[in-house]
Amino acid sequence: MDGQVTRTILVAGTASHVGKSTVVAGLCRHLADRGFDVAPYKAQNMSNNARAVPKAKATRAPEGGGNAFGEIGISQYVQAHAARIHPTTDHNPVLLKPHAEGSSQLIVDGDAVATLAAGEYYSDYWEHALEAAKRAHERLVADHEVIVAEGAGSVGEPNLRDRDLANVETARFADADVVLVADIERGGAFASVVGTLELAPEDVTNRVAGVVISKFRGDREILEPAIDELEERTGVPVLGVLPYDDPGLPEEDSVSLPAVGERAVIGDDDGVPDDRTVRIGVPRLPRASNMTDLEPLAREPGVRVVYLPLDASLDDVDALVLSGTKNTVDDLLALREAGMVAEIDDFEGPIVGLCGGYQQLGERILNADLEGTGGESEVEGIGRLPVETRFSTDKQVEPVERTLAPTAALGGATGTVSGYEIHMGQTELGQKTAAPTDEVDRPIGPTSVSVGTVLGTYLHGLFENELARRGFLEAAFDAAGRRPPEVDDHDAGVSDPYDAAAALVATNLDLSPLNLSSAARTSREGTRS
Repeated sequence: MDGQVTRTILVAGTASHVGKSTVVAGLCRHLADRGFDVAPYKAQNMSNNARAVPKAKATRAPEGGGNAFGEIGISQYVQAHAARIHPTTDHNPVLLKPHAEGSSQLIVDGDAVATLAAGEYYSDYWEHALEAAKRAHERLVADHEVIVAEGAGSVGEPNLRDRDLANVETARFADADVVLVADIERGGAFASVVGTLELAPEDVTNRVAGVVISKFRGDREILEPAIDELEERTGVPVLGVLPYDDPGLPEEDSVSLPAVGERAVIGDDDGVPDDRTVRIGVPRLPRASNMTDLEPLAREPGVRVVYLPLDASLDDVDALVLSGTKNTVDDLLALREAGMVAEIDDFEGPIVGLCGGYQQLGERILNADLEGTGGESEVEGIGRLPVETRFSTDKQVEPVERTLAPTAALGGATGTVSGYEIHMGQTELGQKTAAPTDEVDRPIGPTSVSVGTVLGTYLHGLFENELARRGFLEAAFDAAGRRPPEVDDHDAGVSDPYDAAAALVATNLDLSPLNLSSAARTSREGTRS
């Protein structure tokens, strides 16, 4: 880049869920708006919320062979859009997708490599992952002026010090400036900053350019004595205090959802009375994935997305969504054991099964031992759709655009919808109790089936399409015997979440210690007392 020295800023944390993803997205949009050519990066992510994106050119098979698309964590997908660039697998070269108890599927440069336990990953694959992460960063450095990297969990974990790819190794091979984020809502933010700086490797703490206190509710002046003492004790400036103000970015993973045995209602009532609302039930699967599929529904006025324990009744919900899952078979068995399968079998409202939920709604799953932990080769499905799924080791990963044909589950909506598919296994019409062919439709192309008010599809992101979302909600309101609330231009006052994140950063943080106006890098020796 004509001699320009690319800067890397690593946004690390004192713990998980302190707000790193929001800070990275905000920095990406803020810097892009200031004229920087910026890109996000996360060397290693652990999340079951993934997106299909083009592979980096250097990682594609020669002469067009293999799959041109791969998986990255949704946060890096979001952050790339915040930076006003197209996401690729280089933005998240290593992705771990929790699969079953104690094991995860390893994705490197967008491709599924293996499913393994943590010990196997560190003993057999970590060096490979490290090299892939370094190469991806090098390619981003060649094309951009600033890389905003996101850490994972805490940067001060002694047991991970020699294998911390997302934090310690990234800081080192990227020669990064570090911004340390601490969540004050949970309490102990200042102690966690001091402890993290003491426990992290010295060469990493010497890179810390500043601290961000996140999720603060109240008067900032109350914090001033603690901020002064923290800066005096550590020699690290506090760049600012972020108020508790969610810009509306998608959640990185399903940890933010209620626990499997808990019930929670998500959605802003916007003053809509209860007799003008609908409740969308979502069984809280143990291994739920891509739960961002539900977020567009929860943002609609008059809609409550209800995450249900698996032993809950469906009597008080008006429509049902079966989400994606990283383990279709084990979650299906969990549904059956808890009694939810019987509830779904009797449910008369509209039902949409997304990806793994689609597979579960079918008659049976073949080669189930390739995914489930019980060793059974065939598992009976819920039986609401006349299809069967056969698992294989091949994985489908691609963005798609489909023509939506009328289906009762989506209120008869028609038009063009787009999204992405990430799944293992093929689903076809079954041979056991298949409905008459004149009752079976494929409303969203070949990887979908609908019968009556039940729809199954592999299309993630379905409800991000307004026509599909509004059609499904129309069907839900009809099933509830209610009319949707009359809300005029309810989206008009909703800010773009990327711009909202950028405003959060620009308004509340002093970025001058990062010296972004110059590519020159000052010595870090002796920066801490």
